[in-house]
Amino acid sequence: MSKKELAVLQPPACCTPMVREPLSEQDAKALAASFKALSDPVRLRLLSLIASFEGGEACVCDLTGPFDVSQPTISHHLKVLREAGLIDSERRGTWVYYWVLPDALARLGSLLATDGAAGASAR
Repeated sequence: MSKKELAVLQPPACCTPMVREPLSEQDAKALAASFKALSDPVRLRLLSLIASFEGGEACVCDLTGPFDVSQPTISHHLKVLREAGLIDSERRGTWVYYWVLPDALARLGSLLATDGAAGASAR
């Protein structure tokens, strides 16, 4: 599979949705880093922008224009997202290309998922 193709993934079995059982301390610490990385509006927009590029990857040269921050600030935010395990990158000549890691997003999504019964009773 090339990096431009995103596989359809089943949510990882590592995290039970919070509506079924509380998180373990270890899971909470691991997931908090990802949510913390997404808590910044610039980083959340960067993740969305990268994911929306055709083929699912974007050159860093395409990521600075939509923001009213400097290129070093964009690089810092990309580093935070990469260290949180939400994106990955590869240098190709002068440029660095970024793509979203679907497993990481599936893990976050599965944590917040509710099943029909739990969602209905919580209303």
